[in-house]
Order: sequence, then structure tokens, then C-alpha cells
Amino acid sequence: MTKHRNSTLALALLILACPPLSRAQSTLRVGAARIDITPPADPANPPSGKYEHEKLYVRAIVLDNGSARAALVGADQIAMFPGVWENASKQISSELNCPIENILISVTHSHSSFAPGAPPFRPGSANSSPEPPPVVAHILEAVRQAKSNLQPARVAFGTGLSYLNVNRDAIDTQTRRWTQAPNLDGPSDKTVAVVKFSSPDGKPIAVYMDYAMHPVNGWLGGFVSADFAGATSRYVEQAYGDKLIAVYVQGASGDQNPLYLRAATNALASRGGVPITGDVLTREKVEAPIRDGQVKAGPLDPNVRDTLERVMDSEGVLLGEEVIRVMTDSTRMQDSPRIAAAQSMITCPGRKRTDNAREGTPGSYVDGDPVNIRLGVLRIGDIALTSVDAEVYSAIAKRLKRESPDANTVMVTLANGMANSGYIPNDAAFDALTFQVLSSRLKPGCAENAIVNGLLNLLQSTSH
Repeated sequence: MTKHRNSTLALALLILACPPLSRAQSTLRVGAARIDITPPADPANPPSGKYEHEKLYVRAIVLDNGSARAALVGADQIAMFPGVWENASKQISSELNCPIENILISVTHSHSSFAPGAPPFRPGSANSSPEPPPVVAHILEAVRQAKSNLQPARVAFGTGLSYLNVNRDAIDTQTRRWTQAPNLDGPSDKTVAVVKFSSPDGKPIAVYMDYAMHPVNGWLGGFVSADFAGATSRYVEQAYGDKLIAVYVQGASGDQNPLYLRAATNALASRGGVPITGDVLTREKVEAPIRDGQVKAGPLDPNVRDTLERVMDSEGVLLGEEVIRVMTDSTRMQDSPRIAAAQSMITCPGRKRTDNAREGTPGSYVDGDPVNIRLGVLRIGDIALTSVDAEVYSAIAKRLKRESPDANTVMVTLANGMANSGYIPNDAAFDALTFQVLSSRLKPGCAENAIVNGLLNLLQSTSH
């Protein structure tokens, strides 16, 4: 009996000495901020003032678990041009006193995020003019503000589904050649991944949301917009009374478009002098004359523009509602998540194209410079945020998640730099004569395995 009493007393003393963490004792602190980076209004195409996606932002989430810090940054920009990530990550590393590996900076990839007079950008290219220097300053300022807003927090993860996206590699029904059109049978990841940060008493702080869909609605439309990505962020933020920051990041969207592009195609038709009907127009026939400079783009019809902007807004509403549903159902909170990160570079053989056909016919190539691709993993507790600095095909991300040892694995693309690869198709997709495949600087047979295996290695190295 005495032995039993001594054991009971020892157990009671142990519980008093090491009580379980309560919500108030959470070691995680999180802060978030949003910076308006909307360029000056273009007198020729001023914003209507009716839609939130007409503004561009840099958003930042800073994490501190008492022993490590990390930053999640998203910018309403089409690409992270050379120099932006290098400069911003070094300055953030100094500001937060954390390794560069703990910093994840990505862009929403909005194709209508240009300032008036900005240099032209060709999707899939890596040789466009650099971003103006103020973008780096905006990123750093957002991080500083987020750091100043650090408060006790918890984190949760959840996933949902959205059917707004679709594979865009299809066979034209008339020409029987590859083209850009909805392919409902093609590979497509419908997952909406959501990382929720809230205070110990449940008040929202920030959300980090990942979905794979190209923001091409406003491409060549002639007006500034963050597209559906910006609409999604603002819808979620406003749903919570602007008391949280919603960072949208691109999943593997290299071959993923919005399912509904009729309004966007009509906008191109309006600018190109093509008659507009109620039917869906063949996008390439309408886009090519403007994109390739065969015709001078005219003014966009105001009614056509408003319809397009309403579609962008509607996509943001629907995607935002799925994000909010997932946030509401994500109740398994982590108070003191471990933060760990690593990055690596992989290299694949490169090629240089010697012809300029858009799509549908084989390309000709010679050997080109090797292609260097930056990979990363940032762990927040049981959440694994993987990253690739390019536009990746959906099948590669789906394969990674199947093979990952971590259930909560997310792929963030267009992150931490800009690879010299152009698009990164999966191995099977190289047989398709799409503009993404033809413009890719990668030789077939390397990138898919190198990315998946490289990220699996990083997941393993950061697992303990």
C-alpha cells in the first residue's frame, strides 16, 4: 500500500511540474499584414472602383515559435523576376534573424497585374524585364508590419475541392491539332489547401490558401487587376471584417486554366475587332492577332469589361466560400508547431528552340543551357509546404502528394525565384504539342522525377 501511495504522489508531483500546454501557453506567435501596391491609374483605362480585384497587394505572414521564425509572402504579380527573390529574401532573413530557407515568397501570377507602360510579358518566358525595385521594398515593409503584429496563435490545416479549374491542353475539334481549350478529361488537381492561423481564443489572424488555376482572365485586357486570386483574398478578408490577411498562392497550375473563359475571350475579341456572339469563341484565333502584334489592340468595350470583371469577382466568391468552409471545419489546432526548412537546386538538360510555331506542330531544338530549378520545403508542425520556382504541371504535384510521407503536403509554385525552364510538363505531357511544351526549355525525361525525388529528399531531411 505504501508503495502504491508513493507512486501516486510521484505522479501527482510530475503533473504539477509539467502541466499540459494550455491555449494561453501556446509558444506560436503569428502576425500578418497587407500592403497596397496598386500602380497609378491609367487615364485610358481607369479602375471602375466597383471590384476589389482592381487593387494589387503584397501580403505577409510571419511565424515565431520561440526558437525559429519563418515568413510566408504572396504578391499580386505575374512573375518573380530575377533579383526580386534574391534581394527580398536576404533582407527578410536579416529582419527576422532566420535562415533564407525559412522564407517562402510567391506570386499570384495574375496576367493583368501590370502597371501602365510596363514591358510586355510572354507567359512561360524567363527573360522579361525585371520587376521595378519598389516591389522588394513593399515585400520587406509587409514583413516588418507582420512582425510588429505578432501575437499568440494556433495553426490548423484542411483541404477542400473546387471545380473552377480545368486542364487546358486539348485537341481542337476542327483542326485536330493541340490547342489551348478546356479538357475535362485531362489531369487536374481540384484541391484547395488551407492553412489557418488564429488566436488561442479563436479570433482569425491569417489564412494561406493554395489552388491551381491560371489567372488569365484579364490577359491583354488593358486594365490592372489581381484577377480571381485577388478577388478570393479580398472576399475572405472582408468575410472576417478585414481582421485577417488572406494570402493566395498558386498550386501546380502550369496546365490549368479557369473552366469558364468566355468573358475573357470576348474581351480580346472586343479589342481585336472580332464580332462578339453569345457562344464560346476559339481563344487562340482571337488572342493570337493581339498577342503577336498582328493587329493593334483597340479600346475595350465597357460592357464587355464589366462582364469580365464580374466573372473574376464571381470566381473569387466561389473559391473564397470553399476556403471559408474549410477554415470553419479545420479545428485540429497546433499550439507549438515545429518550424523546419530546407532548399536545394536540381539541374536538368536544357534545349533551345530554333523555330517559333505556337502549337500544334512539332518544334525543332538544339542543345541549350542546363536548367536549374530551386526546390524548397517549409514545415509548420505537421504541415509541409513544398515549393518550386517555376510553372509546374498538375500531374507532378499530384504524384508528389501520393508519394509524400506527410499527409498534409502542399505544392506552392512560382515561388522563391524564377527558373530558366519556362513551363515544367510531366513526362507524359511532353508528347502533346501544346505551347507550354513547345516553349519549355527542358529536355523531356528529367524534370518530373528530379522534382518529385528532390522534394521527397527535402521532406525526409526536415522530418526530424
